[in-house]
Amino acid sequence: MDSPRYLELFDRDAARLREVAVRDVGAPVPSCPGWTAADLLLHVGEVYLHKVEAMRRGAWPDPWPLPPEPAEPAGYFDRALSVLRAEFAARKPGEPALTWYDADQTVGFWVRRMALETVVHRVDAELAAGEPLAPIPDDLALDGIDEILVAFLAYAAAKWPEEFGDGLAAAEGRTVSIQAGDHRWLVRPSASGVEVAKGSTAEADASVTGSPHDVLLWLWGRQGGTTPSFSGGSEPVERLRGLLKDATQ
Repeated sequence: MDSPRYLELFDRDAARLREVAVRDVGAPVPSCPGWTAADLLLHVGEVYLHKVEAMRRGAWPDPWPLPPEPAEPAGYFDRALSVLRAEFAARKPGEPALTWYDADQTVGFWVRRMALETVVHRVDAELAAGEPLAPIPDDLALDGIDEILVAFLAYAAAKWPEEFGDGLAAAEGRTVSIQAGDHRWLVRPSASGVEVAKGSTAEADASVTGSPHDVLLWLWGRQGGTTPSFSGGSEPVERLRGLLKDATQ
């Protein structure tokens, strides 16, 4: 995917998130226990502003978060969205930018990351409102699957293994096939880290299969779509589910 496509979907999902969340800002968010729709708007707005500050400073903003503003949640979200969108418009995707992912230190990383951040939280807003989930386009869902497996899981397990506690240390290398449409990833967690082989046809100990939309939501611990199908042993899938929860907290 290229930056214009990410930005197109970012705009669409941000608008949908706001539209649904403001209907009842006190509604609980079932996928984020303890949060209301107001908390969701404030969280996403804070994430947007954090990325703006990181791009402007070339350093992580400290202190963070900034003191709360008097604006109500929707107004805060609107301002943060406007500022982030303007920052993206003023920069080129290949321009250097500080990120947490060593392999990509560009503005384009944040364009991608914010598009994927927003679509997951758009789903949260829909779940809070009891709304049917708007479909996640296949290109974005497949890209999101790759991101969570490669950047959030494999990279983070190598960079910050302590964040995974006993779940990673006890992993025995049993593989899980993640199949979304015609695309497949083979995931092998072990005490030494997590290997992800995209396109591998090797036999796996267990498998998770579904549409790109449904697999992405399962990987992020969201429900509301059609549950993927599972085969093989349950232990490798349960271990992967636990590692994913650690990776995305």
